[in-house]
Amino acid sequence: MSATRTRAITHEREVRAFNGWGMLFFNLAVLLGGAALLALTIGSAAVGELTPGSVVFRVIASALVMALAGLLLAGHFTLQPNEARVLILFGSYKGSVRSSGFHWANPFYSRNRGHSPAPAGSSGETPVKTALARLSGGHALSSKLSLRAHNFNSDKLKVNDKRGNPVEIAAVVVWRVEDTAQAAFDVDDYESYVHVQSESAIRSIASLYAYDHGEEEEMTLRGGGDEVSRALEVELGARLAKAGVVVDEARITHLAYAPEIAPAMLRRQQAEAIIAARRAIVLGAVSMVDMALRDLDEKNVVKLDDERKAAMVSNLMVVLCGTSETSPVINTGTLYT
Repeated sequence: MSATRTRAITHEREVRAFNGWGMLFFNLAVLLGGAALLALTIGSAAVGELTPGSVVFRVIASALVMALAGLLLAGHFTLQPNEARVLILFGSYKGSVRSSGFHWANPFYSRNRGHSPAPAGSSGETPVKTALARLSGGHALSSKLSLRAHNFNSDKLKVNDKRGNPVEIAAVVVWRVEDTAQAAFDVDDYESYVHVQSESAIRSIASLYAYDHGEEEEMTLRGGGDEVSRALEVELGARLAKAGVVVDEARITHLAYAPEIAPAMLRRQQAEAIIAARRAIVLGAVSMVDMALRDLDEKNVVKLDDERKAAMVSNLMVVLCGTSETSPVINTGTLYT
């Protein structure tokens, strides 16, 4: 039996780096001290004040001091507002710096956090470029991460809705990095992860709702609006939490039937609209006829028997429900002659 391994989740530890300006002055002083020692050694050796052994020792010491100063100078880095850097020392995560400004940290901290997966190649890339990208292991991922809000506009995706009708859907997702350690170490490339998972979530949500109202009164993609957006945010939040990413907003930007069924669905919508309009006209006409008969009876304008009431109802319904103008006909006789 094989034991199931649980994946360890990396959590962010915020640390503070040294002030970059103070360390810059110190490093420059070390560098100038090494250069001064070298100059004094050369001058003293020129006038014969030092033995050959002392000259060699001082030259080596001054070279080491200047090399140390050069190494220390490599530890300087800057962070802009809403930017962070993860500190990695020989593969070990030491913390994240979030404060903006000019900083200094151990120069042995890695400048990148690995490489992104090699691309599979696209139609615009030559086989040679694709092969070189795979051999190089993809592009290097910087140890600096942006904490700003990002917009991701998905492509138009063709999916089947709840009733199996193919629809085209696209959405915009506003997201940002919340946990730098998770974003840097729990996924290969968090930006690529956001794009792939966002499209997967959009497909999943689209399959849970019908495009528009059918036989039942239910939530739909076209009429759901805010409810569908909230469901998409919840779905995205659950998927992107693994990468330390939070979703600020998610909204559908494009929704339409797929081209192959769009004409048929348009005719169906037109038929439903005509039926709904006819239903409203008939209900209004019935209420108006009922009101007219009631008023005539209450005000004793005319006494109508059942046959005359039926004729009046028929005429009024024709006038009120007809789609063209009616022409009045004067009856000079009676219903009984």
